[in-house]
Amino acid sequence: MRDVVALDIGGANLKLADGRGLAGSVPFALWKHPEQLSAAIAELLLNAPRDVLVVATMTGELADCYRTKDDGVRQITQAVVDAAGDRHVHIYRVDGRLVSPAEACDVPRLVAASNWHALASYVARWIDTTGLIVDIGSTTADLIPIIAGRPASLGLTDPERLASGELVYTGVVRSPLCAIVKRLPWGERQCRVAQELFATSSDAYLTLGLLPEQAEATHTADGRPATREFAHDRLARAICADRTLFTPADALAAARVVMQTQLDDLAGALREVVARLPGRVETVVVSGQGEFLAHALVDRELSGVTIISLSRRLGPEVSEVAPAHALAILAREGLCG
Repeated sequence: MRDVVALDIGGANLKLADGRGLAGSVPFALWKHPEQLSAAIAELLLNAPRDVLVVATMTGELADCYRTKDDGVRQITQAVVDAAGDRHVHIYRVDGRLVSPAEACDVPRLVAASNWHALASYVARWIDTTGLIVDIGSTTADLIPIIAGRPASLGLTDPERLASGELVYTGVVRSPLCAIVKRLPWGERQCRVAQELFATSSDAYLTLGLLPEQAEATHTADGRPATREFAHDRLARAICADRTLFTPADALAAARVVMQTQLDDLAGALREVVARLPGRVETVVVSGQGEFLAHALVDRELSGVTIISLSRRLGPEVSEVAPAHALAILAREGLCG
């Protein structure tokens, strides 16, 4: 059986998995440095065997460095081919097929935003009745219905999935705080939030202790470390304050409101998706960097369901790159194409 390495190329992160436990994710601001994408992918593939099959899925085509999504698919596909060198490359499509780079570029709209479908096609095997996949990442949340072991999504493209509630553009790291909440508590008062990128959702979850601190990570709103200390400063600036005016208790109260508001938004989408299903949801698979938020959502909205945690079943590192892991397994099993 041939070795496979799968790539999931997003607008903010590059993820890699081999379906056998290897998993990795590195931040990469594609919208800022599209010309460096091939080199960044090549670095990820540095230790991959020369005869490995490279398979890729993507969401990065939405980055505004590309004039159209078709253009983004073609440029990202070429970057993968260039980075892979003499390794064979296949690209995943939302019809469940792995195709050559040339075929991918011929019908690019089937390639755009395809990673959720790879995850659903793999995870659906664990759900033989009616169920859901709730995958919450750094930037987005996927609510994917499963019926009798098969994905049953109403939409395929990003706009269709946003309209159906199956995609919610909110995540636990990169979502601007001012897009989540309009007011935050400040002492006994409610304070309007500045419409400026002073803080993101990660600052709330760092404050709540739900995301690990990363002193070396600087992909934050102000470029300072992803730690609770600096998260406090960023949350303060969301109401145009600083740490002398905004106490740790204020930061904790604000973070709780951010989490509750995200849950409310996700709950509305979940109800919309569940209402279309032919029967009661019996099984929910939760995954992603924001699996803790997925657990909270399911506990709040769906009683009596069986919850399968990808972080427990596969490990937290694999869960964070679940679509890449799924794609590697599908490719190895020959279920694509």
